[in-house]
Amino acid sequence: MPSVAFYTLGCKVNFYDTEAIWQLFKSEGYEQVDFEQTADVYLINTCTVTNTGDKKSRQIIRRAVRRNPDAIIAVTGCYAQTSPAEIMDIPGVDLVIGTQDREKLMEYVNQLHADRKPINAVRNIMKTRAFEELDVPDFAERTRAFLKIQEGCNNFCTFCIIPWSRGLSRSREAESVLKQAHQLVAAGYKEIVLTGIHTGGYGDDMENYTLTDLLKDLDKVEGLERIRISSIEASQIDDGMIEVLNKSTKMCRHLHIPLQAGNTEVLKRMRRKYTTEEFADKIARIRQAMPDVAITTDVIVGFPGETDEQFREGYEFMKQVGFSEMHVFPYSKRTGTPAARMEDQVDEEIKHARVHELIDLSEKMQLEYAQQFVGQVVDVIPERDSKGASGQGKVMGYSDNYLQVVFEGDESLIGKLCRVKITEPGVNECHGVLVRVLDEHMGQAANM
Repeated sequence: MPSVAFYTLGCKVNFYDTEAIWQLFKSEGYEQVDFEQTADVYLINTCTVTNTGDKKSRQIIRRAVRRNPDAIIAVTGCYAQTSPAEIMDIPGVDLVIGTQDREKLMEYVNQLHADRKPINAVRNIMKTRAFEELDVPDFAERTRAFLKIQEGCNNFCTFCIIPWSRGLSRSREAESVLKQAHQLVAAGYKEIVLTGIHTGGYGDDMENYTLTDLLKDLDKVEGLERIRISSIEASQIDDGMIEVLNKSTKMCRHLHIPLQAGNTEVLKRMRRKYTTEEFADKIARIRQAMPDVAITTDVIVGFPGETDEQFREGYEFMKQVGFSEMHVFPYSKRTGTPAARMEDQVDEEIKHARVHELIDLSEKMQLEYAQQFVGQVVDVIPERDSKGASGQGKVMGYSDNYLQVVFEGDESLIGKLCRVKITEPGVNECHGVLVRVLDEHMGQAANM
């Protein structure tokens, strides 16, 4: 049996794509082995969101070549899309395929088995208008299934290279999304996470069908307990979607809404499509429609020209919004983007200090958010074992509002919908006690 090993860098979409590529190999009779083992084929799914992503991708490619010089080395992903010639120059690379045409991958691999002539299969992504259909029927996690509904981005923020590596926004046909949702539920998944490069852009290239319409249709899928959106822009949450958030029993009380900067001037230089005032107004409306919702966000610190005053204003704005968690990144120059050419680049030490300040604020807000739920009962779908210090069996899962909850129980609870009472808040995890398990077939409560 031939073997394949994967290494994935970057975002959740890349991990989804790797899972989809594994299905192609599996159907051709391959077995998957660990990347550190000897394999017949190594596939590296690369990232190019920062210059560091490029560097790390090159390191991993060279590691694979050293591991087995006779293996076929295939490289895909964003860095492969933007810099194929650079990758083809690495001795030992056999195939470079970007962020499209991956359904032809096995064709190329079989060709290489017959004739080891390196193949550069990358073509202009900006001409692509169709969504690439790559299904993932099962995941390593038994509880949450990722469902890719969208590809590409039309925003062209000044700090971001992604439109050049993923192309313009393309939506997956609703019929195809719903078909896979039914298949995932039939396979035992209770939660579906809708994912994409710019998920909220779903439907932008369609006539009379939007993400709101898709959410309404998914809401009708029998057996599906939870629908989660991986990330969405504030400007894409319209009145129709707010109504869905308010009425649906399946929409998770958690939205990841990237802010990027807490100052309108900085947002303008980033080419973001909102002011801080508009952002705050949208969050207030979402909270009104969905009380207790967890709002998580992304923030870039030290964007070119960000003054101390603008940072302070941003800090206060974030505190005022009250996120349940913030993912904080120092601004990193990305060659080829307008921001990399801007003057007034912020000193690395200043960026470092600001990052730490915002991480401290994030942890404080995370704890404050979790404290609200002490004594309350939340629904948790356990994902994995989490052995406690006492040695007693514990399981860990996420509530619908994205609290990571650990409680006593054995692995038979994994994948089941559990009612859990929160007893102790925490920054990264809360503790709770099991109240009851909801019977997965009847949808009725079974007392423990």
